[in-house]
Amino acid sequence: MNTTENAIDNRLEALTNLSQGDFKAFLYDCDGTLADNMGAHRDTYVHIASKAGLTIDGDMIDELAGWPVVNVVEEINKRYNSTFDPVAFAQERQQLFFDEYIEKTLPIDFVVNHLKAHAGKVKIGVVSGGQRASVEKTLNLLVIRHLADVLVCANETPRGKPFPDPFLAAAEKLGVAPQDCLVFEDGDPGVQSAEAAGMKWIRIDKV
Repeated sequence: MNTTENAIDNRLEALTNLSQGDFKAFLYDCDGTLADNMGAHRDTYVHIASKAGLTIDGDMIDELAGWPVVNVVEEINKRYNSTFDPVAFAQERQQLFFDEYIEKTLPIDFVVNHLKAHAGKVKIGVVSGGQRASVEKTLNLLVIRHLADVLVCANETPRGKPFPDPFLAAAEKLGVAPQDCLVFEDGDPGVQSAEAAGMKWIRIDKV
C-alpha cells in the first residue's frame, strides 16, 4: 500500500470514528466534500467576471463555499461595486462548469468511501448549494448517485446555506428528526446551516 492509500485509509478510519453514534441519517455536502472540484468552481467565477473586465479574488469564492450562486454574485456586487445580474451570471457560470469543468471532477476518496460504507445502514442525503443538474452529474461521475436517498439542491428551499432550510428539508424528506442527522461539510456556511438546523456536524477538511 502506497503513502496516498495509507493517508486515505487513515482519514477514513478517523471519519468513521468521529461519526459513531445513534444517527439515522448522514447528510453530505457535494462540492468540496464528496467531490474535489472547488478549484474548478472558483475558476468559473473568476473567468466570467474577467470577461466583464473585473478581477475578483478567488479566495472569496472559497470563503462563501456552499452559498447559492445567486447569493455569491450578490456578494461580489457588494464587495466590488459591480452590477452583475445574479441570475444571468449564475446561469452562465452553471453552463461553463457543466460544459468545460465537470468531467474533471475527482472524488474526495475517504468521504466517498465513508458514504459507500454507510449506505443501507443509515439514510443518505446530499445537500448542495449547486444546481440539481450539476449535482446529479457529479454524483454519477463519482458512481454514488444511486446511494443517495434524497438530494436537496439550489433554489429548492426558500433560503440556502448558511440558513437551516436545506438540511431541514433533507431531514423532512427522509423522515428523520434533525437531531438524528449528522452533517459532513467543508465550509463555514454549511456548518452554520447545520448548526441552525440543530444537527451535529463534521468538517471533513479538518479530519
